[in-house]
Amino acid sequence: MTENTASPTNFIRQIVEQDLASGKYNSIHTRFPPEPNGYLHLGHAKSICLNFGIAQDYQGQCNLRFDDTNPVKENREFIRSIEHDVQWLGFKWNGKIRYSSDYFEQLFNYAIELINKGLAYVDELSVEEIRKYRGTLSKPGKNSPYRDRTIQENLKLFQSMRNGDFEQSKACLRAKIDMNSKFIVMRDPVLYRIKFAKHHQTDNQWCIYPMYDFTHCISDAIEGITHSFCTLEFQDNRQLYNWILNNITISKHPQQYEFSRLNLEYGLLSKRKLTQLVDKGIVESWDDPRMLTISGLRRRGYTPTSIREFCRRIGITKQDNLVQMALLESCIRDDLNKTSPRAMAVLDPVIVILENLPIGYKEMLNMPNHPNISNMGTRSVPFSRKLWIDRADFREKANKQYKRLRLGKEIRLRNAYIIRAERIVKDQDGNITAIYCVCDLDTLGKDPADGHKVKGVIHWVSMEHALSAEFRLYNNLFNVANPDSNENFLSTINLNSLEIKRGFVEPMLKNAVAMVTYQFEREGYFCVDSVLSDNLNLVFNRTVTLRNSFQKN
Repeated sequence: MTENTASPTNFIRQIVEQDLASGKYNSIHTRFPPEPNGYLHLGHAKSICLNFGIAQDYQGQCNLRFDDTNPVKENREFIRSIEHDVQWLGFKWNGKIRYSSDYFEQLFNYAIELINKGLAYVDELSVEEIRKYRGTLSKPGKNSPYRDRTIQENLKLFQSMRNGDFEQSKACLRAKIDMNSKFIVMRDPVLYRIKFAKHHQTDNQWCIYPMYDFTHCISDAIEGITHSFCTLEFQDNRQLYNWILNNITISKHPQQYEFSRLNLEYGLLSKRKLTQLVDKGIVESWDDPRMLTISGLRRRGYTPTSIREFCRRIGITKQDNLVQMALLESCIRDDLNKTSPRAMAVLDPVIVILENLPIGYKEMLNMPNHPNISNMGTRSVPFSRKLWIDRADFREKANKQYKRLRLGKEIRLRNAYIIRAERIVKDQDGNITAIYCVCDLDTLGKDPADGHKVKGVIHWVSMEHALSAEFRLYNNLFNVANPDSNENFLSTINLNSLEIKRGFVEPMLKNAVAMVTYQFEREGYFCVDSVLSDNLNLVFNRTVTLRNSFQKN
């Protein structure tokens, strides 16, 4: 990482610095603990940058641990994608990859310990009954009729659960805490449930699986984590986190700290809802460039530098807010402006014929790959009698504010000559099919001989040498700023979130590869689509526009 990685201070960094200064900890140990039940999104990137960044900045360590306690929703594909995303963002985890399933036997024994202390019991209420008994924020819960089973009975029944003697959902293990607690999470939470499902790590060894809240804190403690960072929705869960660790014989006791989750305008950062978009076919896949998944942003042309910079700019606070999409776009625009070679592409083509040039005319023009960075070199671009220009760059009639090509007026072709439009040809529907112009071959890199100035510049591609290409223009996936707040978020889908155009690019882009983003002159930043593009069909995704032209739909 070569960019300025200095991070602004925040309350978490202050806590870490105080803990080190006081001698509470000699070194910092954090972890990034995703559940492998989907692809990572931009909110996870914020957590990755926090956990790995803290460890990196304070010479500590950060584990990558998969909290894999629900085999029904987890698979190896998600695990591989998460590993790749963390590495792509530029971070390296401490030692081997960890799995909560590595600790299943220890977790089971800790559950036994709670039973022996009279702090856990096997309950046979249904899921619906447990929910009903739990009460509400304004109404206390009530005890399960199975709550007062003896320790011996609970030990026997819990072993029966492990042996597969119960049907799924017919029994569970619950903590015995307080059904009148103001924290609903403390009203005898479920610690284990039965799932007859093959696990990606442990195969069919288990048919009971620990709940996330039970697993997470113990896994942290086993790994010697010092600071456990999570988002604010887990604030109440800290009560349970501490209760479990306080009531088992484990030497380490990590501290949990909460920060605000990321909310981004016109996007969703909920794995559950993103799963629905994929399962319902509303998007192509988890890496659809309209998705705010890390893989979707990567396929769209976002860089690790831009995402890390975005996370740096938004910072870490305890205040929930809705971040403007323009901020994310600004980060990628700033990065690509410095690193992207320039090229020319015509997305909505119309023919220009330079009548004063002979048939078969061809000239190679030398052009800079970047206007301000000379060491990015130059390229040769063919210029010929017939060119493609963008249809929006010509008008028959226009006012003085229009700085592009119009009948009887001159314009400069990018890094080439000045041309003047003389006449046009239209089809029977009135659409322009060709623009006939004259070209002043004495204007390469200079003004006309009489010294008058030509202000406008348009891009172009030689018709004879152009490569056909598809351009995918991505807009917001949702029509409202906060789709997460809508009861039916699917009703806010933007039906025009993808616009596909066919046009042409200059020939040097024949060798364009995925992960390399180009600035198409006057059009925006584009990269080759890593999934759809091949030798027969060149497909470019628009990463971002050239200017802050953020639209709400």
